[in-house]
Amino acid sequence: MTEEQIFEICQKENVKFINLQFSDVLGISKAVTIPYTKLKSAIHNNVWFDGSSIEGFTRIFESDQFLKPDLDTFAVIPWTIGTESVTARIICDVFLPDGQPFKGDPRYILKNQVKRAEEMGYTFYTGPELEFFLFKKENGHIEPLPHDRGGYFDQSTDQAAEVRKEMSLALQMMGIDVETLHHEVAIGQHEIDFKYNKALMCADNAITFKLVLKAIAAKYDLHATFMPKPIAGINGSGMHVHQSLFKGDENAFYDDAENYKLSKVAKQYIAGQLAHMKEICAVTNPVVNSYKRLVVGYEAPVYLAWGQVNRSALIRIPRFTEGNKKGARIELRSPDPSCNPYLAFAVMLAAGLDGIEKGMTPPEPLDENIYDFDDAKIKQLNIENLPIDLGRALNEFKKSQLVRETLGDHTYKVFYEAKKKEWDSYRTSVSKWELDRYLEIY
Repeated sequence: MTEEQIFEICQKENVKFINLQFSDVLGISKAVTIPYTKLKSAIHNNVWFDGSSIEGFTRIFESDQFLKPDLDTFAVIPWTIGTESVTARIICDVFLPDGQPFKGDPRYILKNQVKRAEEMGYTFYTGPELEFFLFKKENGHIEPLPHDRGGYFDQSTDQAAEVRKEMSLALQMMGIDVETLHHEVAIGQHEIDFKYNKALMCADNAITFKLVLKAIAAKYDLHATFMPKPIAGINGSGMHVHQSLFKGDENAFYDDAENYKLSKVAKQYIAGQLAHMKEICAVTNPVVNSYKRLVVGYEAPVYLAWGQVNRSALIRIPRFTEGNKKGARIELRSPDPSCNPYLAFAVMLAAGLDGIEKGMTPPEPLDENIYDFDDAKIKQLNIENLPIDLGRALNEFKKSQLVRETLGDHTYKVFYEAKKKEWDSYRTSVSKWELDRYLEIY
């Protein structure tokens, strides 16, 4: 989008303010708001801000940074249209005073890995599926009270059908190409899918997706949450990520002569992700609650395996229409929507590219339900598990050279420190479950 096009839209929609948006290391959206009259200056001279209080950014004595708007991400925020303060947003890259990109900017980290793929001749495409819950608010407080009693693809008991439609319209007005929307398996759980695209745009879209859904839910006095496992005993929310590499217009993952129509490159990519999955798990599943979802029995994958009809495996090969070469892809099923999509896509790509560079071979595919295997069979087939909690995931993260090189020393350290504090806080707290179970007995 050109500068002229942006100013034309702003005048047409009577835009008064611009949110200059960026993301912290945890994937939380931040923004500096400027009056529309300062937009031209922001585009040509950038906007300075204090990064010292942003999670994972700079220290107090080196706090000055500036935002450089990416004009292609311009969009008018739909729910502000018609108000006295119509607002647009532009996603920005973060720079240091000397003009160098800030290496702790999650968007920069993903751009680095995308560039690495391009140097190998590949374009990286992703298609994330973010599940979410809609909860009621009681007296202004958010409680885990599902908005409906619906189930998978339900219509009759799905009270949120109109809410999802309004969410979809808002997403489309923000430039996101929505493909499907439906009720998910658990009560109060939903999914809206948008079209796959180049990884950077998809990460931008995933961040925007969360903001839009929370804003529209609030209009109905509801709360949209992307917490992985908000209610015990029912399915949690995942962020399955479809991935493929292209060379020009050709899908590098497609080979008509191979089983599943997957090329050698695709299988090497799968091998790389399986080999590094334990190391990158703290990035794709970054909160204590993530590991309440990654348990057997609720469709969440916990086993390091791959296959086509196997939804218990970590990596699934989705079926695609015969002759549709561009449809060949893999689906990583373990990530959840609490992750920072920029960092998650970066480590996924790094792991896959490592598999290609080293010519790795994946294990034999499994098209059986691994949940039905006993311990002896799992041991016989040498099937490993994902870490069972954030503490173990951080242990794998800490010793990973691949993760350190992908995130860079700065983000590697601050991410680990932030998550270690979170884990220590959790493991030393006393829960209601413990009090209910032990207080009277011991």
